[in-house]
Amino acid sequence: MTSIETPRSCKVCLVLVGLPARGKSTLALRLRDGLEAEGVKTRIFNNGVLRRVHYGEASSEPWFYDPHNEEGNKARDELSRMNMQAARQYLDEGGNVAILDATNASRARRNMLEERLTGIPVLYIECVNEDKDLVAASIQRKVRLPEFANMSRAEATERFEQRIGYYASIYVPLGREANFVRLDTLNNRILQEQLTFVVPFYVRIRDIMVSDWVNNLYLVRHGESYYNLENRIGGDSPLTEKGLAQAQALADYFRDKPVPYIFTSEKTRSTQFATPLIADHPDSVLMALPELDEIDAGICEGLTYEEIRRRYPEEFAARSRDKFNYVYPEGEGYVTMHERVNRGFRKALFLSGAAPGTLIIGHQAVNRVILSLFLYRRMADVPYIYVPQDKYYHIVATHHKKLFELVRFMGPGA
Repeated sequence: MTSIETPRSCKVCLVLVGLPARGKSTLALRLRDGLEAEGVKTRIFNNGVLRRVHYGEASSEPWFYDPHNEEGNKARDELSRMNMQAARQYLDEGGNVAILDATNASRARRNMLEERLTGIPVLYIECVNEDKDLVAASIQRKVRLPEFANMSRAEATERFEQRIGYYASIYVPLGREANFVRLDTLNNRILQEQLTFVVPFYVRIRDIMVSDWVNNLYLVRHGESYYNLENRIGGDSPLTEKGLAQAQALADYFRDKPVPYIFTSEKTRSTQFATPLIADHPDSVLMALPELDEIDAGICEGLTYEEIRRRYPEEFAARSRDKFNYVYPEGEGYVTMHERVNRGFRKALFLSGAAPGTLIIGHQAVNRVILSLFLYRRMADVPYIYVPQDKYYHIVATHHKKLFELVRFMGPGA
């Protein structure tokens, strides 16, 4: 890959803005990795990391973030000044891009930042995400940090929610700043963009912001269920003995591989398939997302295809003519489930952040929809993508690496 030109005069400070649990740190890591891969010297300056070094567990106390608490304000301002000074020194000594990762919620904080970075181009990036379920799940990820280690999950959650409330009380969205981007971090979509001068590396920065970033995605279909054995569709059937053996084979295969995040649907066969895997990875986050549930077959739930042909011959014929656009009466079709599966997939990527491995245990139709995002198939061909129960798809899609492979985790004939 050819490096883009990086003369010493090309310098910029990227200032992230946004409430906690909105995806700022994940974006910072993607920007750093994407730019570094092209020879752009980039470093992250994270206020939270600095805070934990200097204050440790004390900074988990809600009062530390109360805007009316003078001691807390003084401490947080000093941490910000330290990071700003470190960022300036990095750029002065040959760095190209400094990323300031913090809430930077108030205009007063942003004014202080610009005073200390005089002469250096500043681009603000506001991370926006108002999906309440996703924010709640992100909070559960945050309360696993070391600063909350000596308290219950409920207490840590309450404290973090108080912290967000304090930041929200002083939060001022971007608007007056000379150069800024407002980014929907769930959908990687630019909501607003304002540039008053040329920002170094901006074309590349923007491309990274709007792209999905998949470090290691392991996409697996659940093992054999009783409905699979009987050729029935939908339902909530448990796994057969063979399906349980496939689940154990998957766990054995991934025993020494990092899978910090494991996502399933809410169906029994999907969550059951994850049981041996999570037993071997007790520190991994296991989360069931309803958006990953199998296609709803409506009036045909639980029927075999032969039963559908006999009871509903017109429906059987319509589905045979156009499987992608066909919608089951009182249910779904590929065409209607595409949006919700894509939303669930994006939630999984958002929640797993920059994790070295993310594993999704889905269903045949669900996994076909996810795979279509990478296979570039015609929509009409999506219902025919191969989704076996003894292999998984391994996908990497970053700005410097693309990988797509089908890997067997269970021996043939097992």
